[in-house]
Amino acid sequence: MTIQWFPGHMAKARRQIEEKLKLIDIVIELLDARIPLSSRNPMVDDILAGKRRLVVLNKVDLADPKITDEWVRYFGDLGLQALPIDSASGKNVQMIITRSKQILQDKIEAQIKKGITPRAIRGLIVGIPNVGKSTLINRLAGRSIAQTGDRPGVTKGQQWIKVGKEMELLDTPGILWPKFEDELVGLRLAATGAIKEEILNVEDVAFYAVKALINQYEAAIKERYAIQYEQLDLDNPHEIVEIMEAIGRKRGCLQSGGTVDLEKASLAILRDLRSGKLGRISLEQPV
Repeated sequence: MTIQWFPGHMAKARRQIEEKLKLIDIVIELLDARIPLSSRNPMVDDILAGKRRLVVLNKVDLADPKITDEWVRYFGDLGLQALPIDSASGKNVQMIITRSKQILQDKIEAQIKKGITPRAIRGLIVGIPNVGKSTLINRLAGRSIAQTGDRPGVTKGQQWIKVGKEMELLDTPGILWPKFEDELVGLRLAATGAIKEEILNVEDVAFYAVKALINQYEAAIKERYAIQYEQLDLDNPHEIVEIMEAIGRKRGCLQSGGTVDLEKASLAILRDLRSGKLGRISLEQPV
């Protein structure tokens, strides 16, 4: 399965970002804590041209805390500060300003030595669709400014937003790359809701999600759906489908004649995963 999604407003966003970079002090790279590398646009390194960066791991309330700690160490080893946050509840959000000041401390001190009063930090928020940029901006600003939604592709333009007296943020539309060469990247993005469902086979995505859950969070899937089974062969697709059908029966996803509607069952599984009803799940670990 090859997933491609690159609407015209995303191509335009890349050009706009490149044009605005000279005005930017720091880039806030917003990633999904459940899939940090898969939600990291590989084009961003080229686009940002060596700008200082703070990596922000959003939706940490949905991610496995032990694995999130591993990701913080992983990015630290790359010379990047990583800050886990939850933009929905506000957890650690105000730390973004503090961390940005730390990263820019030498520049701020140099201005002060020259007798220049440091102006507000100008930050650029970048991230893939549905990673929570607008929710984060609204939380930082303390008011509803950026348009939010639970579907990817909500933000279509750019706007400068003041965050108190200490920071100004430039919001941008989410940018995905034109093609996911690694099928797993596409599946992880789809499972967490970064890609519009209209362009997916939801059964393929749910199949991936169920297999990943059984492999790493088996207790969660058994508890949520009250199902029991013997040891599974994860390399046997028929056994995974049988689990999906068992979940569909538990959730009442039935067609006439009592057969399971696998598409409805798949959507139910993905909704549970994305909403945290299966617990705190990470679908990607540092290697």
